[in-house]
Amino acid sequence: MTRHFLYPSTMYASAQPSEVTTILGSCVAVCLWDRTVGIGGINHYMLPTWNGMELASPKYGNIAIDKLVERMLQLGCHQVNLVAKVFGGGEVIAVSSNIMHIGQRNILVAEEMLADKKIPIIGRSTGGNSGRKIIFNTHTGEVLQCYIKSSMNK
Repeated sequence: MTRHFLYPSTMYASAQPSEVTTILGSCVAVCLWDRTVGIGGINHYMLPTWNGMELASPKYGNIAIDKLVERMLQLGCHQVNLVAKVFGGGEVIAVSSNIMHIGQRNILVAEEMLADKKIPIIGRSTGGNSGRKIIFNTHTGEVLQCYIKSSMNK
């Protein structure tokens, strides 16, 4: 089994069994898995939606989710067989303005886009004020998680 560390603004999908690790604060990771063919993929996005100005990169949730679904289909998955697990979106730094609640907005983008694509969310650990380390097994769809304390929880 290959091991891969997933950096922010990137995604990973493979037909080969892989163990993908990432660290999340206000960022969100969507793990997709096709339970029929045993293929999985994951993204790690920082901001909810692309503003149309900069490069349309997986830094943005709406781009990251579309690109991950597209990649999964290229690998031989069928959208009707995909299930999702969503992680992250914590408010790990104190903010005074509701508009700055990036974590909650990141979670909402995942929920809305997956619902539009009719991909059920079968597992989640979102929100709160702790970061998370997750390890995703692309072959089984299993995700291991541990919380990371932020300076707000001291």
